Amino acid sequence: MRKFLSVVLTGVLALSMLAGCSQKDVEKAAEQLPSQAAEAAKEIASQAAEAGEAIASAAGDVIKDVESAENSAFNKDTLVVGTNAEFPPFEYVGADGNPDGFDIALMKAMGEYLGKKIEVQNMQFDSLIASIGNKIDIAIAGMTVTEERKQSVDFSDSYYDAVQSVIVPKDSAIKTADDLKNLTIGVQLGTTGDFMVADIEGATASQYNKGVDAVNDLLNGRVDCVIIDKNPAQVFVSLHHDELVAIEGTELGFEAEHYAIAMPKGDAYLVEMINGALAALKADGTYDELVKKYIEAQ
Repeated sequence: MRKFLSVVLTGVLALSMLAGCSQKDVEKAAEQLPSQAAEAAKEIASQAAEAGEAIASAAGDVIKDVESAENSAFNKDTLVVGTNAEFPPFEYVGADGNPDGFDIALMKAMGEYLGKKIEVQNMQFDSLIASIGNKIDIAIAGMTVTEERKQSVDFSDSYYDAVQSVIVPKDSAIKTADDLKNLTIGVQLGTTGDFMVADIEGATASQYNKGVDAVNDLLNGRVDCVIIDKNPAQVFVSLHHDELVAIEGTELGFEAEHYAIAMPKGDAYLVEMINGALAALKADGTYDELVKKYIEAQ
């Protein structure tokens, strides 16, 4: 790998020098020619220089790609995947005590496709971004792509589109987005719902490490409502259908959001491999099977 890099670098330097010398020599010779011929010669020299720069740029891109592949986390036999198993049906603790759910099953299917072992670590949601590239290689946890997060990590292609929902008591007067003003709203720490409360006039966020804890406080009257993603909201409401209902965010004007897999910033090769595996699983029907099993069956 390093020998290949050396060869490429040598070639880039040679091309750059050649392009520079060719332009200088041709322009010098052009001074002795009639004006029209001189201009033509100068144009040829300029094009030669541009071609040399383009080749050098392309070679530089090749070097970056090779270096990315050489240093990628993808080279590990085992990819350590972080999640927060408090977000059903995407991730939760299964009957065997281990993380399960759509995201976990999807990640394991991609690992099988890529020939990688997958080790799942359960941690607090708001610790995931900071842990990428240190304790974990990848994070998958129903994580929405945001500009703020993109400053710290790179994301895969989106694998699921979602929208926030508002869980309220059945007798609640909350019907519109304006009704959320000045309320105490339960949210899971570090999630989209948590960030949204800051934009609601007069609202106060009551933050929890687990979505279920926010729902329990709603049942006990400690918060006025809970903002959480649509699918987990449906799961929580199904467990308390006599007391709670969920208002879909589309009815309140909430925008759709996109879940993606977070990876170390600058690890383009890992992103490329993960995107390739995701596309392959969608093409062969595996993705649709997992959606039916973990999401549509709820």
